[in-house]
Formats: sequence, C-alpha cells, structure tokens
Amino acid sequence: MASLLQVARLAGVSSATASRALSGRGHVSEGTRQKVIQAAAELGYVVPAAASSLASGRSRSVGVMMPDLHRWFFNTVLTGISETLSRAGYDLTLYNVADDAAVRREIFGSFLHRRRVDAVIAVALELDEWEIQQLLTLGLPVILLGGEQRGVDGMAIDDRAVTQLAAEHLLQLGHRRIGYIGGDEIFDRDYHVPTRRREGFDAALRAWGAEPCEDLVRHADFTIEGGYAAAKQLLGTPGSGLTGLVAASDEMALGALLAAGDLGVRVPEQLSVVGVDGHELGELLGLTTVDQHPLGQGRRAAERVLHRLESGHDDGPADLPFELVVRRSTAALPQTRPAE
Repeated sequence: MASLLQVARLAGVSSATASRALSGRGHVSEGTRQKVIQAAAELGYVVPAAASSLASGRSRSVGVMMPDLHRWFFNTVLTGISETLSRAGYDLTLYNVADDAAVRREIFGSFLHRRRVDAVIAVALELDEWEIQQLLTLGLPVILLGGEQRGVDGMAIDDRAVTQLAAEHLLQLGHRRIGYIGGDEIFDRDYHVPTRRREGFDAALRAWGAEPCEDLVRHADFTIEGGYAAAKQLLGTPGSGLTGLVAASDEMALGALLAAGDLGVRVPEQLSVVGVDGHELGELLGLTTVDQHPLGQGRRAAERVLHRLESGHDDGPADLPFELVVRRSTAALPQTRPAE
C-alpha cells in the first residue's frame, strides 16, 4: 500500500503539503491540491478516515435531506451535489425526509446529534422553527436549496418568474387561449411552489390583456403520468380553443406531448407546449422549456456549503439562474407568422 511520503514525492511537494491537500486542513492552492489528489489516485493512496477526522475535527461528510429520492429532478440535483463533494474529498450522507412527522423528528432530534456530518443541505424542504433550532444548536452550517428562511442560508429560483417567462414566450408567438397544468395542492407545503408558479403564469397573461381562464387549468403531481391525464382533460374539452399550454414541470409537459399525440393534436401546428425544468428528455423530444439547471443547482449548493466550512461565513440568500430554451414544441400561430 502506498504511503503519504510516496504521494508527496510523486506530486513534487512536501509531506506536510500533501497531508493538508488530502485532509482539507490548512491552505493549499487549488493547483497543488489537484496534483496531490491525482498522485494519490495513481498510487491508490487513501487517507485513513480516523486520522483525517482526528486531525481536522471533522467527519468529512455532508448530510443531504430530500423529500423524494425517486424523481428525476431530485436525482439530478443529488448528482451535482455528490460530484462536487467527492472532488473535495467529502462523503455524502443521504436522509429521505418524508411527510411523517415522527421520521422528521428522529432525523433532526437524534440522527444529526450523533455528529456524523459537518454540514447540511436541505433540498426543497421548508423547515419548521424547531428543526431550524436543532441545526443551529449543533452549530452546523445549513444550506437551503429551493427556498429561503430567516436565519438560514438559502438559494432559490424565482418560481414566479419561470412560469411568467414560459407564458410570455407563447404570448409573443400570438397565443391567447393558453392552458396551464400546475402542481397539486399537496406540493404547496414546501415554499408554495405550485402557488408561485401559478401566480407567474397569471401575471404574464394579465400583462398581455389575456385574463386567466379556470376552465383551461388542471392540476397534477409533477409526473409524466399526471401531466398526461391533465392534458387529456384539457385537450378533450370541446370548443376550448386551446392553442398553447404551459406545464409547471417538464415531466408534466412531456405527458402533455404524449396526450396530444394520442388525441391527434399536432404539436406545434395545433398546440404549442412549454415546460419548466430542463429535463434531459426535453432535448430528445423537442420540448421548449425554462431550464432551471438542476445539476448546476446541486453543484452550487455543494460549493456554497464547502465555502461555509472553510470560511465560516454565511453568504446570505442567492438567486439561481434559469433560461428559456426554445425547441420545436412551440411555434407562432399561423396568422402571426412572418411572410416568407
């Protein structure tokens, strides 16, 4: 088995520098750190966990809390977090924080008190006062991804702005009878995402003089299946005049594309569809979307928590970027297309 001295020699640094680079303790330039990590990988050297923890006073692990481990969005965010933590030499401890109040109380009141993590990233989870107090009592850096709460470092996307941008895209293409598939009320418990996305959609329509119509609104569970069922209801309503559709998630928008196909509704000739997320299937199926870069969200959250661990400074709330990606699922109404 390779020794620390061998790693240091291969990287061309002292043993002390190699130790700092691998343990995360003390200042080492990023270039030197990468040389040492590469040398350690080539030699198959692994820092003894116990020695590293004793030296740094840390477990070298970050706890990640998520409400759902099966959905594409959360898996993508988790990938971004995991990649970034791994590059920095940190492990990831995953907590599935379900709706069960007893489970949540066990996680915050018992699991975290074992001090097996150095920090916590809570993804799309709105914490109550007791849960926040438990984290603050332990002195753990906490990053909220997906919302902002007083006294806790947060990073969030503007959920009103994303659907407003989606609706504005259709309005600019000449659409006025625009349907909307939003999230079920049960998903409103964490940062009121369904409510805010509906508000953004409504605001866009009103700004263009197109009052929202409740007959053109359905709700689903952010899944392809849910979007399919909701879109079938909307598209199957005689005389709706629907020419555009905004879905509050790409998965629901993909379900709408499938429903349109089954009903013989041509996209985009008869129906333009926009989603929100940046789902990997969107490019394959030509879905126009407001990309909120979930992989990048995970990376940013991990970078932020690592910075907190090194500097001890709270950076305050941060807005996450998003952008409209136009593909073939949207087009101008025939009468508004420019002459060739």
